[in-house]
Amino acid sequence: MKSLQFENQATIAERYPELFRTDWRQRSKIIIGLGAAVALFAYGIYQLDIPLNRLSDGMLRLGSFLQLMVPPDPGSWSRALIYLHALGETLSIAFLGTLGGALLALPFSLLAARNVVANRIIHFLARRSLDTIRGVDTLIWALIWVGVVGLGPFAGILAVICSDFGSFGKLFSEAIEAADKKPVEGVQSAGGHHLHGVRFGLLPQVIPILLSQVLYYFESNTRSATIIGIVGAGGIGLQLAEQIRVLEWQRVSFLILLILITVSAIDWISGKLRFAIIGRRAIA
Repeated sequence: MKSLQFENQATIAERYPELFRTDWRQRSKIIIGLGAAVALFAYGIYQLDIPLNRLSDGMLRLGSFLQLMVPPDPGSWSRALIYLHALGETLSIAFLGTLGGALLALPFSLLAARNVVANRIIHFLARRSLDTIRGVDTLIWALIWVGVVGLGPFAGILAVICSDFGSFGKLFSEAIEAADKKPVEGVQSAGGHHLHGVRFGLLPQVIPILLSQVLYYFESNTRSATIIGIVGAGGIGLQLAEQIRVLEWQRVSFLILLILITVSAIDWISGKLRFAIIGRRAIA
């Protein structure tokens, strides 16, 4: 059997020698590209004056911190309930922020889609507005809203809404532009006007994709809501920052464990829902 395989390979090599010939030009491009990336990385390390000798000392300190974190301990049952309530705030921030951003972005994404609004000025203004909002990170939005409405989960919800509004607007408009035109043309040929074509020919195609994107962002925003809580936007991030500040490492590890379990559960559930919405089977 092996000899037959070798004979077949030798026959194919004789018949198509260009497929078995080493392409040194392509290999040299890959080698040059990798070398340039390594050289650029080394130059960046040198230019930023990063002391690599501190990495070993930092790893030793990290090991001592990990020892102090074991075992995870909330301190008391009442404090554990406080942490669970803060975790619920984080989930609420992520859910309400994601939902609010998606609801606001949907009509705006229609204005940014070329196959819905043909006016170039409106399309340009909508796109640039989304780019501007999306260019500001969620953490910066949290700092802004904490200064506007004060500390608490409301500032976190507004921060997630603003951040997701720009991202959803771009993703939704691109999904709408990629939709098939034939259902829209069919609705219009049956006597419907442009809005009927959008409602009955365009939106049914893209709604499953949009819902899948919203579920993915909800899972991602659960982590983001933890981070923005550190700057005062409520949730479990606020508790985490406080325990780090007072060097209560066992409580810190308990909070981190809560966050990891929650994110993993949401990731699994949202993955199942995303595959169900787009009509595919999730891989276990």
